[in-house]
Amino acid sequence: MFSRAASTLVRRVSLVGTRSYSDGPMAFTFASQNQVFYNGADVRQVDVPSFSGSFGILPKHVPSLAVLKPGVLTVLEADGAAKKYFVSSGIVTINEDSSVQILAEEAAGVEELDLGAARDILSKAHSEANAATSEEAKAEALIKVEVAEELVKAAESG
Repeated sequence: MFSRAASTLVRRVSLVGTRSYSDGPMAFTFASQNQVFYNGADVRQVDVPSFSGSFGILPKHVPSLAVLKPGVLTVLEADGAAKKYFVSSGIVTINEDSSVQILAEEAAGVEELDLGAARDILSKAHSEANAATSEEAKAEALIKVEVAEELVKAAESG
């Protein structure tokens, strides 16, 4: 009896170890208000910064919904090329059919970012935060600071 149970367990464990989560297509759509970056493109993986933590999306990912936080989104294309984009905020939808949609408030290729301009934006955001007199103005300014800090990091990495 024990050997039969052990044999069944070994077969199940070996089957689990052979499943490949990255096999199969993953239709990817990524757009901002001003530009469509991908429209139903077949990609291998997408790494996203979210408020629940940064995570990678592969084909057959569990269906999910997440909110983007400011940071770098990385797309590993079907040919193996990695493209990086700065996103300020937005939403990620992962569907049961392995399709993924990302709608960003603002997005730009990391290579397009100007480090000097990003640092200027950060400086102005800090000034606004220091000059804010109401709680609402302070909160808005701190959001600008957070986005600008991530923008500077992205520009430095590009």
